Amino acid sequence: MLTEERHRIILDLLKEKEAIKIQEIAEETNASESTIRRDLTQLEQEKYLKRVHGGAARLQGKLKELTVSEKTSKRLHEKSVIARHAASLVEEGDCIFLDAGTTTLGMIEFLPEIDIVIVTNGLTHVDALLQKGFKTYMVGGSVKPTTKAMIGSGAIESLQKYRFDKAFLGTNGVHPQYGYTTPDPEEAQIKKTAIELSREAMVLADDSKFGEIAFSKIADLEKAIVITNGSANDLDPAYKKQTTVKVVTT
Repeated sequence: MLTEERHRIILDLLKEKEAIKIQEIAEETNASESTIRRDLTQLEQEKYLKRVHGGAARLQGKLKELTVSEKTSKRLHEKSVIARHAASLVEEGDCIFLDAGTTTLGMIEFLPEIDIVIVTNGLTHVDALLQKGFKTYMVGGSVKPTTKAMIGSGAIESLQKYRFDKAFLGTNGVHPQYGYTTPDPEEAQIKKTAIELSREAMVLADDSKFGEIAFSKIADLEKAIVITNGSANDLDPAYKKQTTVKVVTT
């Protein structure tokens, strides 16, 4: 079978399902697994798909963004593991920025009950923070209906009044060439500003975000460390060359 025909079959399989295994492709094409690995590497370089452990996955649309309720039901264990570790990094006396998002929301239950100040642009975060008794500041601006994030020029203006020890941020994509990205330019600007105002910035990204590229750039990889799940052995070395990637499993 010609290379072009194998590539067409691989891409057709990805139209039917979000992820496919190398063994499944090999059976469909009657090719060896080593040949399929080379095919997947080429298709990834050409930005048709992304490699994942044991196979390949469909790239998400540049503008695709799930609602808060849709995100909340996905990859719950992975997000909880990441959130727990991120919360453990908060120390007495810290002033932190907590970005809108489901993984950052998950951090709140694990935050130590110590003297800290929290600024957030996440409308969904406020009740949980107040219930735990944290001194909380809400960024002003307009409310984005899908993510319940405060965005816009008003949000940027109010955010610039603060300085942070640590910022914890969500992202839709983590890519060695294109950095951290998200579908909405206004949300990207909020995240970028928070990174610039923080002594340390941490991006919380489960392993499905690696290799993804959304519409709007937040920052280069070097501007923040990444906290993720999975196996360090599965990571492309290109990520580790540019930033610290903390892989947590429990």
